[in-house]
Amino acid sequence: MYQQPSIMLVSLLFVGISMLVSFMLKSKIKKYSAINLRSGLSGREVAEKMLRDNGITDVKVVSTDGFLSDHYNPANKTVNLSADIYNGTNVSAAAVAAHECGHAVQHQVGYPYLQMRSKLVPAVQFSSTLVQWVLILGIVLIKVFPALLLGGIILFAVTTLFSLITLPVEFDASRRALAWLQTTQVTTPEEYPAAKDALKWAATTYVVAAVASLVTLIQYIAIYNNRRG
Repeated sequence: MYQQPSIMLVSLLFVGISMLVSFMLKSKIKKYSAINLRSGLSGREVAEKMLRDNGITDVKVVSTDGFLSDHYNPANKTVNLSADIYNGTNVSAAAVAAHECGHAVQHQVGYPYLQMRSKLVPAVQFSSTLVQWVLILGIVLIKVFPALLLGGIILFAVTTLFSLITLPVEFDASRRALAWLQTTQVTTPEEYPAAKDALKWAATTYVVAAVASLVTLIQYIAIYNNRRG
């Protein structure tokens, strides 16, 4: 029978994997930050050029605090780049800036998975505030009130679905970014493989998160199914 300790062990396993992948990503970003672009463009200039090349005129590129805090905000149509990416004139800056603009392009063309993810945001925000408490209480009270655990599973399934839908969104944004970097020659043939490798490791963080969420969901379902055991 599946028990709570097994969930804790799996969680610890994925925490370890996540830390390793995060370390590798930071290492790659640092490594490719030392490779200056021959074009001399900054992350801001790369982003603005990609937006222009895709006919996007209503999205602003702004600087934000934090390390690897880069993101596209569809609500106010801003590409938010951390200071190192915004000002950097290196391969890492170009890759990250182009990736975030890839999301802006998705928004413009109505990429379906981005639309699905955006619609899920309110539900995820709601479920994330309750899910851990409901799951803990659901396991404790599983013999007398199994429906509580079922409710927790439903809440957790929302966050898992969000993680899974995020995968095609992130991979597609990187695909658009890399295609643009290559065809416009913003990165030279020597610089392009480094940009591709950086985005590969960035995408891996989302893969690990999605797999961890899915495996944990399956374990909770197994606990619920075996509650009479």
